[in-house]
Amino acid sequence: MVRLPDSAHLRDRLRQFLTSASYVTLLVFGVLVGRASGQLTCLGLISALGFLAWASTFKRARAIADIATSRIGSAAQGYVELVGHASGAVSETLTAPFSGAACVWYRYRSYSRAGRDGDWQQVDHGSSNVTFEISDGSGVCRVDPDDAEVIAPQSRTTYQGGDEKHVEEFLTRGSVIYVLGEFRTLGGAHAALSVSEDVGELLKTWKQDPVELKRRFDLDGNGEIDMHEWELARRLATQMVEKEHREIRTIGDSHIVKAPVDGRLYLISTLPPHKLRQRFVWWSLFHLCVAVVALGSIVWLQRQASGV
Repeated sequence: MVRLPDSAHLRDRLRQFLTSASYVTLLVFGVLVGRASGQLTCLGLISALGFLAWASTFKRARAIADIATSRIGSAAQGYVELVGHASGAVSETLTAPFSGAACVWYRYRSYSRAGRDGDWQQVDHGSSNVTFEISDGSGVCRVDPDDAEVIAPQSRTTYQGGDEKHVEEFLTRGSVIYVLGEFRTLGGAHAALSVSEDVGELLKTWKQDPVELKRRFDLDGNGEIDMHEWELARRLATQMVEKEHREIRTIGDSHIVKAPVDGRLYLISTLPPHKLRQRFVWWSLFHLCVAVVALGSIVWLQRQASGV
């Protein structure tokens, strides 16, 4: 099943826009315009984009630095950082749609040549939305890739007929995976169970078969379930539900990492945390320098124009 959430796709496009290519494009456009007002506008946009990109990348660096790596088997519920090998059964392995590469997650972008210059234009995109498994020796955890920012996966480009190009990124079984996201434990002692709700559902199910209900609980045989008989049914239902809950809690815990509900950063990467943080730090410094230089250029141009 392939799906790329709109929000994730928009964030990907925004991150692509906040790059050095954007700065160069705006700078060249400002030079071609020639007028001081046009140059000031382009420099203003460069400065604004630089500060936005700096804030975004610095936020990522701080998120990684502020959280220590947890072990899956002892991780606390909530926002955590995990590192483990992509594992799981061979039957769970996916196949990238164009290259046929075996993987646990993939993302693709398809391009087609268009126009007189034969430029590549994106015509399709998508990603797998199937959870995959990571393990670190202390436990196993499922990872839900929906809404995740996936960084530094393996990539492969394939061509079809010279006019079609497919760029695929994927995570393979056995690779070391870094995850920063919301950790939740399902089942076991952490199972969210409600005796009253489940008893109500069970009694509702019994009511749907009145013949069987009367056979079991119409003790005086008058064809009606009185208050005393209904109370006996409720007690039996409660005993059955409590027994089922005890059995559920004896089952081993099941862990999963998902996108945080509060909108915090959700990262999946093949880079170790220190290298990932270092990458974000360098990029944040680059964007900050661009923003400051552009702002300084605006001040210089205004002084030149005023003859100061």
